[in-house]
Amino acid sequence: MSKLKLHIFSVLLLLIFNVLFIQGFARNPLTFKNTYVSSPSIRHAEENGSFAESVNTVADAVSALKGKVVVVKYGGNAMTSPELFQGFCEDVAALQKLGVKLCVVHGGGPQISKMLERTGVESRFENGLRVSSADVVEVAEMVLCGSVNKGIAAGICRAGGKAIGLSGKDCSLLQCTKDTSNGNLEFVGNVEVVNTQLLNELLDAGITPVISPIGVGLQNTEDACTTYNVNADVAAGRVAGELVAERVLFLTDIKGVCDKDMNLISALSVDDVSALIEDETITGGMIPKVSYAVDAVRLGVQGAFITDGRIPQHALLNEILGGGAEGKGSGEGGTIVTL
Repeated sequence: MSKLKLHIFSVLLLLIFNVLFIQGFARNPLTFKNTYVSSPSIRHAEENGSFAESVNTVADAVSALKGKVVVVKYGGNAMTSPELFQGFCEDVAALQKLGVKLCVVHGGGPQISKMLERTGVESRFENGLRVSSADVVEVAEMVLCGSVNKGIAAGICRAGGKAIGLSGKDCSLLQCTKDTSNGNLEFVGNVEVVNTQLLNELLDAGITPVISPIGVGLQNTEDACTTYNVNADVAAGRVAGELVAERVLFLTDIKGVCDKDMNLISALSVDDVSALIEDETITGGMIPKVSYAVDAVRLGVQGAFITDGRIPQHALLNEILGGGAEGKGSGEGGTIVTL
């Protein structure tokens, strides 16, 4: 772990302790009035300028984000590694304690593939996208809305946070139309309406909604009872836009957007993205990833992060708190897209 990341995590723990200490003092001043905590990091703060700098960075970030909404698309290797899963749940719980309103939208492609194989349901891909027949959607709903969704919500709760698992069908949370932009993928949906009232009520109550990307047809149409499989990146970007989130983070299995020499580009504007696609710096599977980020920013999100979720030391915390009040991330763990 780099010194900066160590400092950020240490400062975060200190800030959380202070929040809990103040809350405890307010409840019972007699119990806490003689309490004194001596931290080795604090004792050496004056000698260690980098620690002091990290204190200011994290404090500025917390101040800027308190009471604001951050949407996280959780997927890739971060979901399949027990260590990364534990770190993710701890990050969500820690950010909750600092007053950040977290909303999680998760994927689960590998888990769906395993269940399709076990059940003998045939599945195929066109242009890298899964064709979702009625049978495939049934399996996807079973997997995503069942063990995957509830496992994430339970993990956040075990880490000390508050979370509730939801399907996009619950309370018509994600209302969709058929996606025809990539040919006939059958029951793949585009999110048209998000039930932001439900999400805001949960967020205001200090609860993190954990959303599985299984949607339903538009209300009051003949399609209202149709179930749709939605790309988790698409769903996260749309949820972030409709909530007018401060930030959206797409946790992926790549280090971010790279130049032609494979060096990480830490920040891009929407216009930069268009230029890099045109000159073929951004190609292949990276194009849809940056497109989802661009769409979210155009919907009003202040910054969209393509974040390397494989980082073992609290990737979510490092990117959300590492950029201070400016909110541009750590500069090491991915790429931020802004207007």
